[in-house]
Amino acid sequence: MFSIISLILFLFSLAITVLYFAFWIWMLIDCLKYEPSEGNDKVIWAIVIILLQALGALLYYIVRRPERIKQTGQ
Repeated sequence: MFSIISLILFLFSLAITVLYFAFWIWMLIDCLKYEPSEGNDKVIWAIVIILLQALGALLYYIVRRPERIKQTGQ
């Protein structure tokens, strides 16, 4: 019984980790590919995403990405 619960928890945590990593990579690529090169916005957001990991990616997704899409259409 204990090993089944451990296996389920392990698989759940593995799935969460894979999803987190995929989201983090997606936001980093999105920032580096579509963020305008004028000024330092691209560099600053890339550093925020890299250093703050999940929190940085979430901040970029919520704060900057919708604004950029509205401005550039990408």
